[in-house]
Amino acid sequence: MSEPPPVRVARFVERTTAEGPGERTAVWVQGCTIRCPGCFNPHLFTTRGGTPAPPAELAARVLAAGTDGLTLLGGEPFEQAAGLAAVAAAVRDAGRTVMTFTGYDHEDLLHLAGQGRDDVAALLAATDLLAAGPFRRDLLDHDRPWVGSTNQRLVALTDRIEAVPTVRDRLEVTVDASGAVALNGWAGTDALDALLAGLPAKRG
Repeated sequence: MSEPPPVRVARFVERTTAEGPGERTAVWVQGCTIRCPGCFNPHLFTTRGGTPAPPAELAARVLAAGTDGLTLLGGEPFEQAAGLAAVAAAVRDAGRTVMTFTGYDHEDLLHLAGQGRDDVAALLAATDLLAAGPFRRDLLDHDRPWVGSTNQRLVALTDRIEAVPTVRDRLEVTVDASGAVALNGWAGTDALDALLAGLPAKRG
């Protein structure tokens, strides 16, 4: 059996409570051909960039974090399904859960799997909770956590994660030792403007 291809990792967050239930490790992948207008991560559309990571090494890094599980985001995880399926399967085998975000509808992924896309089938099989559907900025969802628009569905593929969230949506802000600010979670421009309004302007 051949080795699964490396994953183009754009961002790795060891611990977050904004990207799924509980405390999770989040991995954003580089590259997406869906390119939803208004996407929160347009810099991840291109396949240029990211750091190639062998699936076994990426899985070990996820497990070393000791969180409740793994959340896969992008970019588009199902466009790197073979490598991510290996990562997700290793995380599941260790007793952790896997949540995967996708701009594809669940039915479209099932169709691809049925047409012989074994990589898509494998990532679906290693996912407990699927957040599925393209982001639509005309259908903003201000009520549910994790998803950005009302057309997007939370699909429980196993009984290990509840598909009906019991927590409120949240935006997580972290500042590292160098002063760099990072955001986790989804926020519209109004929320971001309100968040940043009180921060002093950076002077050169």
